[in-house]
Amino acid sequence: MIKKYYCLSFLVFSSSLLTTLSGLAQSKMLSKGDAAPVFTAQASLGGSEFNFSLKKSLAKGPVVVYFYPSAYTGGCDAEAHAFAELKDKFTTAGATIIGVSGDDIKRLNTFSSDPNYCAGKFAVASDAGGKIAKTYGLVMTPPKLGMKDVRGIEVNHGFIPRTTYVIGKDGKIAAVFSSETDHISATDHVEKSLAIVKGM
Repeated sequence: MIKKYYCLSFLVFSSSLLTTLSGLAQSKMLSKGDAAPVFTAQASLGGSEFNFSLKKSLAKGPVVVYFYPSAYTGGCDAEAHAFAELKDKFTTAGATIIGVSGDDIKRLNTFSSDPNYCAGKFAVASDAGGKIAKTYGLVMTPPKLGMKDVRGIEVNHGFIPRTTYVIGKDGKIAAVFSSETDHISATDHVEKSLAIVKGM
């Protein structure tokens, strides 16, 4: 009888430990060599909504998944514009670009088609609850009360830290850049990503 309870206690403890370790693994930002979590998301390209699939995109070649805080804010606007300007070079290298933020799809429809930013050149996806970001070990911060975008419209969603993952066709992360830890500008993410995909 004692042996039975001992085994049961051990199983409960083991299960709790595994759950805890799993939670810790999710809270750590993924790095080079890690397998990139595949995801699907509601996205917009040139104002048209569609379901983006990382798995399907990787079947065609490398993918640059760049997380950014919010559409229509300084650094994010500059980053989107730079990706749009260099889109042809990414295409030549066989790479797909997908931007991911906490913006809802309505905001992304206008952002993706805006000639000053995405210009219909690449897609941006909505991660309103931060679930995709979490699988990459990124923590969404709460909305900033009263914050407005460059158009004077209130930004009421959470912010994902500016982080770019270059993912190889094999599904492994080839490179990762973070403005927080690497202290690089928004446009540096674009140039560094392009250099990586050109060498793949």
